[in-house]
Amino acid sequence: MAFHTHEFDNGIRIIHYRMPSQVAHCGLYINAGSRDEQRDEHGIAHFIEHLFFKGTKKRRAHHIISRLEAVGGEINAYTGKEETCIYSSFMREDFERSLELICDMTFHSVFPEKELNRERQVIIDEILSYMDNPAEQIFDDFEEIVFCNDPIGRNILGTPKHLMKFNRDDIIRFIDNNYQTDQMVFTSVGDLDFRTVIRYAKKHLEPVQANRKGRIREGHKIYKPASRTLSRKTHQVHCITGNRAFDMHDGKRMTMIVLNNILGGPGMSARLNLALRERSGFAYNVESHYTSWSDTGIFSVYFGCDRDKIDKCRHLVIKEFSVLRNKRLSPAQLKRAKRQLKGQLAIGWENRENLMMAIGKSYLLFNRVDPVEEIYRKIDAVTATDIMEVANYILDPGSLSELVYI
Repeated sequence: MAFHTHEFDNGIRIIHYRMPSQVAHCGLYINAGSRDEQRDEHGIAHFIEHLFFKGTKKRRAHHIISRLEAVGGEINAYTGKEETCIYSSFMREDFERSLELICDMTFHSVFPEKELNRERQVIIDEILSYMDNPAEQIFDDFEEIVFCNDPIGRNILGTPKHLMKFNRDDIIRFIDNNYQTDQMVFTSVGDLDFRTVIRYAKKHLEPVQANRKGRIREGHKIYKPASRTLSRKTHQVHCITGNRAFDMHDGKRMTMIVLNNILGGPGMSARLNLALRERSGFAYNVESHYTSWSDTGIFSVYFGCDRDKIDKCRHLVIKEFSVLRNKRLSPAQLKRAKRQLKGQLAIGWENRENLMMAIGKSYLLFNRVDPVEEIYRKIDAVTATDIMEVANYILDPGSLSELVYI
């Protein structure tokens, strides 16, 4: 894969991958998210993402919405713990239209008061909707337990109490403090010559005023395992257990990815799915997740089951942990696990929007994108001993935290 890159004097970087298609995708990644909020700013990063769609110096909200929809395109955004992204999909001839719109929203939003008041209610409804879905809310509550009072442990949406306090000055201050141009990457995938991409980027991104303040994030505190049971009056019992895990720079990260995929990845043949669903019929949904950030990470296993099955499900989860901690994978098992992960990655990259976002985030964080061959090489380098060592570190019963909704 041949990636084309460029950097403007203001620090904004560009990465482009050309591939044949009538449809193109692009996005602007900003290295600022919910963990960069002060305690009294909880939820402001996500609030700002919503407000990008509510008016600029030259567009009202309905003009922003219709700018790409009028030509069959789409524009969207999301807020993460450490990043914010505005992205779009469109016919390749509408590339400049999309780029200009993203730039207008990011750098020229005016945050009108009436839209602030209206959008507060929209996000409060989003929060309430989220709270009605215990299978989603439990992940946020679990992160708060694992990371205790660290900013990275707070949920992204914020709280109604905080949202009602935010004003336009708070928003401008957060953007000024966190939206640094040398922490921004514009990413695109499509059948566009790189000279064309640069020509339009020079017009819309190069004039952006430089804002370089340096990214300093508060380090996470010492981890102490904890267990909680909360009453949620749900039909099912929801349970999540896990541990802090490796950050995105750790050499054990790829081993952790392979281990997570073996244990509870997206395939029906994942060990936890076979143990809790296929062989026992105890749970409809069981999955494991590994997420890494700049200086920490988290691993978790989630399942939902009938109230009288929770102890049996717990036993099976711990049993699978024990097998991985004490029994080395055979060469055939390891080969199969690696091949499965490679196939999943290849299928994921076939989604051009996913590919655009993946290369953008990688370039933002590492200032490089590993070619497919290098990623496969890292997967192949993982040994059965590596997996056993990581399993003993991450899946140690004495290091696990647990949260149960009952």
